[in-house]
Amino acid sequence: MKLAADECVEAPTMSALRASGHAVLFIAETSPGIEDTEVLEIARRERALLPTADKDFGEPVHRNREPHRGVLLIRSPEDDPDENAANVLAAVDQHGPALLDRFSVLVGRALRIRVAPG
Repeated sequence: MKLAADECVEAPTMSALRASGHAVLFIAETSPGIEDTEVLEIARRERALLPTADKDFGEPVHRNREPHRGVLLIRSPEDDPDENAANVLAAVDQHGPALLDRFSVLVGRALRIRVAPG
């Protein structure tokens, strides 16, 4: 699956996704410090799911109805980055296509997939 990950996503998560064969564009490596609107535009242009830990993406997607390919909001209650990485990887591996064009929230192992306006 193609992903354009926001720079706030933990490095172990990026490593786990890449090791599993996912194509990951990591904003922290390519364009650190850019605005959220630019991150959303890159993900849309690349036709990639946007994993992020930044709740601010809810406003452009829900309120402003900006087009997107899918947003996966990661709410990690664990202090263990490896556990968080395993949870994200499991969600992407098990539900990948269902995440596209949706605004999804992952809290630990619990995943909510919602149709996002826009």
